[in-house]
Amino acid sequence: MNRARLWRHGREQLAAWLPVLVMMLFALGSWWLVRSAPRIGPADGGPPPSAEPDYFMREFSVRSFDADGRLTSELVGVEGQHHPLTDTLAVQQPRIRSFDEQGNPTLASAQRALAKGDGSEAELFGKARVVREAVTSSDGRVVPRMEFLGEYLHAFIDEHRVSSNQPVELRRGADVFTGNEFAYDDRRGVADLSGRVRGVLQPRR
Repeated sequence: MNRARLWRHGREQLAAWLPVLVMMLFALGSWWLVRSAPRIGPADGGPPPSAEPDYFMREFSVRSFDADGRLTSELVGVEGQHHPLTDTLAVQQPRIRSFDEQGNPTLASAQRALAKGDGSEAELFGKARVVREAVTSSDGRVVPRMEFLGEYLHAFIDEHRVSSNQPVELRRGADVFTGNEFAYDDRRGVADLSGRVRGVLQPRR
């Protein structure tokens, strides 16, 4: 009789504590999963990119080539510093050469520039100048020399475009145009000027 009573009491105690034991097992399982899960972070475990420059250059030249090994652009500067956070190169007294599909060069210069790390574009500041010499198109037509002058020019080197949201002077051969903003696409041969636009056209000979 005492044994039956003890057995019944034991089953009642087990039924009372069973939910608690199950919850403890779940908690232990969750803790093990958290400990075993891979950590999310940099693949090499290194620190994130810094806003400070990570290297400096003096009297340097950076060249870009296409898949066939053809030179597509060259950036020359007196001083340069690379910012890893934005992958940009700040350059003092930059000189840029870029080449179209026919090998015709476009030259750019300024007091300073901020260029993308892949060389695809550059912002030019202070006495900015972009020049594309006269070329002969595929149909034999002569395209006059083009020159852009301003305190700020944005050159999209890979796309052969130049734009600015500040006043600029455009010279096409002997003709001169000015505007508050402009955009030029060399592949289409189209220049868009806006704001106070003025032009001086020289008579054709």
